[in-house]
Amino acid sequence: MRAQIKRLMGWVMMELPSIYKMFALLVASMVILLMFPGEPVATRYNYSVGSIWNGDDLYAPFDFAVVSRASERQSREERARAATILFYTPVNDAASQAEEALHRLSVPREEKLRLQEVLHEVYRKGYMEPPHDFSLGERQTFVLMEGNVGGERAISDYYTPASLYGVVQQRFSSDSAALVAERMLKDSVLKPSVAYDPLRTELELASRMAQTESSSQYVEAGELVVAKGERITPEKADLIHSLEQEQATRWGEHYNPMGRNVGLLVLCLIAFGALFFFMKNTQHEVLEDTRKFNFLLVVILLMAGITAMLVRMEPSWVLLAPLCIAPILVRIFLDMHVALYSHLTLIIILGNLVPNSFEFTFYQLIAGIVSLIAVRNFEKRSKFFVVALVLFLTYSAIYTAGTLSQDTNLSNLQLQRYVMFFLNATLTLLAYPLIYIFEKLFGLTTDLTLMEMTSINTPVLRELSQTAPGTFQHALQVANISESIITEIGGNALLARVGGLYHDIGKMANPLYFTENQNNNFNPHDNLGYEESAQVIIAHVHDGVDLAHRHHLPECVIDFIRTHHGTTYTGYFHARWRQEHPDGGDDSAFYYPGPRPYTREMAVVMIVDSVEAACRSLKSHGKEDVEQLVDRIIEGKVRENQFSNCNITFAELSAIRSQLKEKMKSIYHVRVSYPVVAKPVEETT
Repeated sequence: MRAQIKRLMGWVMMELPSIYKMFALLVASMVILLMFPGEPVATRYNYSVGSIWNGDDLYAPFDFAVVSRASERQSREERARAATILFYTPVNDAASQAEEALHRLSVPREEKLRLQEVLHEVYRKGYMEPPHDFSLGERQTFVLMEGNVGGERAISDYYTPASLYGVVQQRFSSDSAALVAERMLKDSVLKPSVAYDPLRTELELASRMAQTESSSQYVEAGELVVAKGERITPEKADLIHSLEQEQATRWGEHYNPMGRNVGLLVLCLIAFGALFFFMKNTQHEVLEDTRKFNFLLVVILLMAGITAMLVRMEPSWVLLAPLCIAPILVRIFLDMHVALYSHLTLIIILGNLVPNSFEFTFYQLIAGIVSLIAVRNFEKRSKFFVVALVLFLTYSAIYTAGTLSQDTNLSNLQLQRYVMFFLNATLTLLAYPLIYIFEKLFGLTTDLTLMEMTSINTPVLRELSQTAPGTFQHALQVANISESIITEIGGNALLARVGGLYHDIGKMANPLYFTENQNNNFNPHDNLGYEESAQVIIAHVHDGVDLAHRHHLPECVIDFIRTHHGTTYTGYFHARWRQEHPDGGDDSAFYYPGPRPYTREMAVVMIVDSVEAACRSLKSHGKEDVEQLVDRIIEGKVRENQFSNCNITFAELSAIRSQLKEKMKSIYHVRVSYPVVAKPVEETT
């Protein structure tokens, strides 16, 4: 039992990195689900009135009632009200009531007589008032009910509040007096000679509303709702909208939060699992480097969080989410393949959680691919603005083409969509500050930072050129040759160049102890023992690491300083010490502490550093001398197992060997010796 537990614990410890990553993916999936609203998102169809239905034939999956949209119902009600007949009943004592009201007014006798004349004129025809909930509008007639018998009457046969002023004006000399008299009659005197009948009128309105509704108010299961290629009329739009509402209602009635969350969690894990096994199958360094894995997961969670926030605020804002930040960041920090697959994983997961999932997925898929193409060669930070412009044009082109394919014209284009795309592209510029934040947060280095470090005007390189000019020239040669070789065999050529530039900065602590900086006959090693001299030489590695930390250089660059000598020994001083100690002894003082190179870029810098320095000390730079030197140095590194920790092959070493020979011969101007040709006899005479 103990043996089994021990084996289990050993397996757990060995697989702990993979266990951590799988657990992290599980936690990330749960966090994403918690970010988004817990309510289900009902099915939404992509359509608009006047467009063409591009989907398959849509059949009703169940019976449902057709409910007109609010705007359409309001329009129909307005049309019904305009056509509704107004019903009135006669008021026989209206004139006598108006006379009594006039006598009760406290106005001058002359003015009262004029008002009485107006009353006689008005009631000679009759007076009617429009109802509060209806306007007379363009109506010409109304129905006057006498008992159960109704007769049509012309509205023009009666005075109304709108036509009263003309009668009053004829009896009063000034407009102001006429207006006062009109207001007095309306408010206190006039009584309608026909009274509005609200009951009969409302019954008439209800009848007309029923007539304006669609003749088919109920759709049975299996009935065709809309056919492929059919134009969406207002009636068809009502059918589709009613189906959406019924689906939402049925979904809500049978909604199981636990089942939904479990299903979404499994879908997230499937998507993350596909990404995980892709990287595992390709043996990608993300699974080997926990910092890079954490970075990738944080980017995905950040984009999911922004999308969830927009969905909670307003679901229609989902296309405002700058999801292309994710592939841009992953491409800059990692590589194109992981950027593409991680972006696919992100939009597949979010597609299950946002409305209009097909539209969302299509937009983000195309935009993500375009953004990756745009950042393929990211040499300047100003290229962010180019990427933003390309994204805006991509989103706009997709929307314009999609609208044209459905509506067959551009009249339904919405300006706010283009504003949304512009804001999306502008928010993508946030990738710029995020690069700096993630570099500091995860200790990663981008090509943008490396590009800036290649400038010889950086503080470290400027100090190196002034303090140790020979070392500076040596570093330039190593950087140029290393970059060329890595470009040939494959790898990060920019990183190799930067590593070559900074690998010897530790020599600034004691520049005169290195031959490339000695410009006279004085050699400080003459006053030191071999072990002391070796320690001074070896110390430039430790001094370089300390100096790099003081200048906050990236760890990936500091690794070149640590590994450019590996665990080799100081050849000259070790050989002289051996001559004095032929019987052997402790020679550990002559060996560099290491570690050995663990990337091909570090291995190339190590080889180029040794070859370039050795070539400087050659007395003869003939072709055979240079080639033999290159072979001897590379074979010596292999024999000392300096490349046992890095993924470099013998084929690549052979390519490095060939490249170095050509480079060294070119640098030291090795020429072929041409045979001397005797002059013709006629030229010598």
